[in-house]
Amino acid sequence: MQCPYCNHTDTEVVETRDSEDLGTTRRRRECSKCEKRFTTYERIENVPLIVIKKDGRKEQFSRDKLKLGVLKACEKTVVGFEEIEKIADEIERELRNMDGVEVESKKIGQMAATRLKKIDKVAYIRFASVFRRFVDVEDFEKELQKLL
Repeated sequence: MQCPYCNHTDTEVVETRDSEDLGTTRRRRECSKCEKRFTTYERIENVPLIVIKKDGRKEQFSRDKLKLGVLKACEKTVVGFEEIEKIADEIERELRNMDGVEVESKKIGQMAATRLKKIDKVAYIRFASVFRRFVDVEDFEKELQKLL
């Protein structure tokens, strides 16, 4: 690490602290030449996830977009914001643990639907009706029969 005061390249770490979310490490350093102290921050650089849409377009994964979709499905249900946050956390973690950085939107939708199905059937049906694009009442009825 180069000293910001004298540009000397020999510095020593005096103190290290992790942030509360463990995403950032703060380091106090001291230059061995001018003996001035300075602070540096380390952050994990996440590789952006790419979502392949149904029409073939590609866009960057948006955790907020995922949460918004789940939130809409959960309106006027007993599903709380903490559970929605947990669903988004789990899905993002699972996506980042995959081998590649590209994932089909269909896969993300399936992951969300599976989790919603376990916690609230109404939210699941709402989400599935948009995600699977039910064309008519028969599609909706088939999905309801699977739940029953």
